[in-house]
Amino acid sequence: MTTTYNPADTTEEFPTYPYRMAPGGLATRRQLRAAGLRPAGHDPVAQILWRRGKRIAYLYRLDLAAPKRVATPAQRAAIAKALRARRTCRVCDAVKPYYIPRRYGCCFDCLGGDR
Repeated sequence: MTTTYNPADTTEEFPTYPYRMAPGGLATRRQLRAAGLRPAGHDPVAQILWRRGKRIAYLYRLDLAAPKRVATPAQRAAIAKALRARRTCRVCDAVKPYYIPRRYGCCFDCLGGDR
């Protein structure tokens, strides 16, 4: 990680910009996600630093970004099944409105009281 703000510095790994000073055509992962895009396997081309160099965000080119992938119906069904399994108590086999704590392995009713 670098602490300089010189985009033309060739000794640095990436061009580095201060917070909110990146040129157009670049976006962070969060900005890409908000726009319905993803980096599509491309490496970051620049970075921004803030909080005195303690925080860093990589920047990706918008023209190389691709639309976010959409889960297939089979993938959505598998995810729903896995999430339901996390809410099912192993002792009483009841489906709870909360995830069963792995620490206890059972629901709070089977554990013997409210926690």
